[in-house]
Amino acid sequence: MNRRNHPWSLEDTLSELEYLANTAGAQVVGNVTQRANRLGSTYVGAGKVDEIREMMGDLEADVVIFDDELTPAQQRNLENALACKVIDRTALILDVFGQHASTHEGKLQVELAQHEYLLPRLAGQWSHLERLGGGIGTRGPGETQIETDRRLVRNRLQKIKSELEAVRRRRSVHMERRKKSTIPMATLVGYTNAGKSTLFNALSNSKVIAADQLFSTLDPVTRRIRLPSGAQLLLSDTVGFIQKLSPKVVAAFRATLEELQQSDILLHVIDVSHPKAPEQTRVVEETLMDLGLMDRPRILVMNKMDLMAERSLDNSNGDSPSLPAHEAQSGILVSAAKGWNLDDLLREIEETLIDMDGPLTVVDAAGSSRGL
Repeated sequence: MNRRNHPWSLEDTLSELEYLANTAGAQVVGNVTQRANRLGSTYVGAGKVDEIREMMGDLEADVVIFDDELTPAQQRNLENALACKVIDRTALILDVFGQHASTHEGKLQVELAQHEYLLPRLAGQWSHLERLGGGIGTRGPGETQIETDRRLVRNRLQKIKSELEAVRRRRSVHMERRKKSTIPMATLVGYTNAGKSTLFNALSNSKVIAADQLFSTLDPVTRRIRLPSGAQLLLSDTVGFIQKLSPKVVAAFRATLEELQQSDILLHVIDVSHPKAPEQTRVVEETLMDLGLMDRPRILVMNKMDLMAERSLDNSNGDSPSLPAHEAQSGILVSAAKGWNLDDLLREIEETLIDMDGPLTVVDAAGSSRGL
């Protein structure tokens, strides 16, 4: 792969791929890289295919994972050449999604993305039968099986889309009720494993799953919290983003991402202790741009300051990952795990809403409300 002008180093993206594989339950026993300007029918060169095959035998590996999305032809050719299961980054992410989806909506969205990924790859699974027949009056079993499978997948896709459309309509009703309540809404966004769910739990006193793994949260969760003045705020947690996420996968989570469209403020959560924090920040910003949300007010929440503090104490040179200066100056350092500076974050949210002339409703102990 030609990585010229790519913000992520080869080592960084492979490290993230290994993290994804571990999250999916795989054990990574080795890796192979190749720098190339042109990708062939097997993605890597013939010599590299031989090297991978030999390495698999030595390490007793039974699956090969590629960091980029393979074409159906490349995947088929590799499986034939290596005589093993071959998957790419998108398939791996979908596998992790499938493990973590818990609600009916989440499972539907994952199944939609999986079927759309599978559809163009069906032909290769029956290519060994294609030569048995063809032409008018001689339709072979291979062609028939392919058409049958495609029809089944398309029918299932249509059913899933219909069910998700029903989910979207129900969500729209809930969103309209939220608008009428005049309670503003803030949504947490960020790179996967940046600590969004931990922050959500800390601010809302909830118990959303917050594991040290990628994509532990897939389904949107919303809770009502109070700002320092007593004003109410709806806080929502959503799925995390990741580099090289297929547009089809993003599209499959349209219903979930509609939470972002209805938010008054986006809280962009960053793992400030991560060595690739600036690059992760740009991935999220680019995704928000693709979703048409760059004009939405955002607060940069630089999370895990406790880990950054520990690292700076252990590092005599004082080297620590840092964000670009203009980004760091616009954010708030917090530790969701330790509860540090959360009051400052709530005050910043409230001040931002007031500057936006947004309606704030204060509810006193007696249950009566008044506007700010």
